[in-house]
Amino acid sequence: MTETNRIEYKQELTEGLEKEVIAFLNYREGGIIYIGIDKTGKTYGLVDSDSDQLKIKDRLKHNIKPSALGLFDIVSEEREGKDIIKIIVASGPEKPYHLRKYGMSEKGCFIRIGTAAEPMPQKMIDTLFSKRTRNSISKIKATTQDLTFSQLKIYYEESGYKLGNAFAKNLELLTEDGAYNYAAYLLADKNNTSIKVAKYSGTNRTDLIESNEYGNECLAKATKQVIDKIAVENRIATKITSKEREQSHLWNPIALREAIINAFVHNDYTNEVPPKFEIFSDRIEITSAGGLPEGLSQQEFFEGFSVPRNKELMRIFKDLELVEQLGSGIPRILDHYGKESFNFSENFLRMAFVTKELTTKVDDKEDNGEGGQEGGAIGGVIGGVIGSEIDDNSKLTKRQKEVLKLIAENKTITYNEIAEVLGINESAVGKHINAIKEKGYLERKDGTRGYWEINMSK
Repeated sequence: MTETNRIEYKQELTEGLEKEVIAFLNYREGGIIYIGIDKTGKTYGLVDSDSDQLKIKDRLKHNIKPSALGLFDIVSEEREGKDIIKIIVASGPEKPYHLRKYGMSEKGCFIRIGTAAEPMPQKMIDTLFSKRTRNSISKIKATTQDLTFSQLKIYYEESGYKLGNAFAKNLELLTEDGAYNYAAYLLADKNNTSIKVAKYSGTNRTDLIESNEYGNECLAKATKQVIDKIAVENRIATKITSKEREQSHLWNPIALREAIINAFVHNDYTNEVPPKFEIFSDRIEITSAGGLPEGLSQQEFFEGFSVPRNKELMRIFKDLELVEQLGSGIPRILDHYGKESFNFSENFLRMAFVTKELTTKVDDKEDNGEGGQEGGAIGGVIGGVIGSEIDDNSKLTKRQKEVLKLIAENKTITYNEIAEVLGINESAVGKHINAIKEKGYLERKDGTRGYWEINMSK
């Protein structure tokens, strides 16, 4: 592997990291920085990758202007048995980004040229600054300033965080003069953003048979409600035998979830047009306002190049484990649906997933009720004994309890199966499982092909 216009290698964490990140923020495609690998692609690894991750986040937070929060991911990986760090950098919407120390000067601004971060000419700096997006949800002042954030605080606590008194500033929910911005308005307990999920009997919009309205509340809550509603609509047929379990959904659950979240996070809210979700007899359509971000081609979009339209929402959705890595959503959808499922226009992006025909098969044991009785008995023991112990445990978060209950019901359940049931990504599942293991309530037996063992006596 060699360095490219989008890949940078660093053998160790150096003083020049901010320069490389700024160059990718100012580059129209963003990029990836690997730390622990030298310029030739040889892996050296890092002595303390956890400590280095904290240092990187702190440096990028305080040394780069405008704020790059929500525009980068820091991921720990293992290569050749050694720990390395991967920094995924999106193309920023508020170019030119620069070193706080030197301001918007040739000494503070950089751009990726080939495999190097080069000083940005002053003319380019002036041109980019003149085009800087002014009409963004972070700069628009909320029409009402009497906002509360109880629901957002609850979601953060469930994800293992606690929002302090300065949360609005830390989450970039304030304008430059200290007023709540439109991002804050969208995440407040009450707002006027209505999200609709419509269902039709046929293939067009003639016969509306169901209309559900969500929103007018914290956007994170509305997102979860839409995910739950469409998950119910995503019916499943199951065949259970002694050898295997066969399942078939109307639409692929992973792609569907990514599409829903993508519509919420990347929607253009500046015109107060929310995303829309419509279910037809032959397909589901998910429409978000706003075409492709400026400077991003369709090819780059499909390849996963990330240009977050609403970096404040992106950051918060990542904190709440609704979003995984930057740029991972579209490639995940393309794993299951073709590019023809996407329709671009100047003002909208629509994803349409064709409905899969369902068939239900039942084996002999299920016909005479043997399998159902056995499963019911096991479920009863779990719910009555272990379930209550999990519920009563004050050391576990709500999400950790949900994960542990699923493991109690199925000792060989996979990360992917837990993720699908809870509507979160696999890395979030891993985070919760690690936390449960650290508290001493969970242990893995016999490696990856083994099973989970729960011990609530700790």
